[in-house]
Amino acid sequence: MFAKSLREYRRALIWWTIGLSAFVAMYVGIYGNFKQDAASMEALVSAKYPGLLRDAMGGFQDLASGAGFLQSVVYQLFVPLLFVVLATVLANRALVLPEESGTLELVITLPIERKRLVLDRFAGLLVSLLVVAVVTLAVLWAVGEAVELGVPFGNVVAAHLGVYLLALFFGTVALAVGAATGRRLYATTAVGVWVVIGYMVVTIGKDVAAVSWLKWVSPFHYYAEGRPVYEGLPVGDYLVLAGATAVLALTAVLAFDRRDVGV
Repeated sequence: MFAKSLREYRRALIWWTIGLSAFVAMYVGIYGNFKQDAASMEALVSAKYPGLLRDAMGGFQDLASGAGFLQSVVYQLFVPLLFVVLATVLANRALVLPEESGTLELVITLPIERKRLVLDRFAGLLVSLLVVAVVTLAVLWAVGEAVELGVPFGNVVAAHLGVYLLALFFGTVALAVGAATGRRLYATTAVGVWVVIGYMVVTIGKDVAAVSWLKWVSPFHYYAEGRPVYEGLPVGDYLVLAGATAVLALTAVLAFDRRDVGV
């Protein structure tokens, strides 16, 4: 089922890899023009994103430096969000789409344990996201070198690893909810609500005492708090994301194993 998952994801992965690589190349590539007149560009950004909107976008701090530009333009919101969307799409294709289309009933009549089926689907999600992450990392580094970003390779790898772990976490959320409910709507909604609330808590809500404590259940806190673009690999934070993903994968296995899927 692992190989079957990769075959099923192949076409989507090709197009998503091309699209994400082009997106990364385009945005990193503009740094060459940006740094020539950083003061004017920062003023333009400030005017375009005032107040709370600017806070929601991460503040756009230190745009004149390669690390600040990379954090604000690439790693703050857009690239993580696109990876999360991809992870959710792939996770939904693993169980809930086949179940809603009626093909999953045939699959689980094969001589394969349900637990093995879910684990193979999870492995397919893990490897598929890793492939896209590696390719986009290579594109980002190549373009970054061309425009002289000046960010150490280790820091770029650390930041990109964070994107991968964040996407894998939310993909596993979709997988677990789908395994428990058999409904794509529920899985997608769970991811969407957690993404929006989790992101807002660590941006707009970080200085609001009434909600700031929620950062501890926000994956974005563990993704960004360690400032990997500036400081390198935040081992503790990333271990939390990886551990939470493992728990969700186990939840998906147990939920699907015990649920009646109509066979």
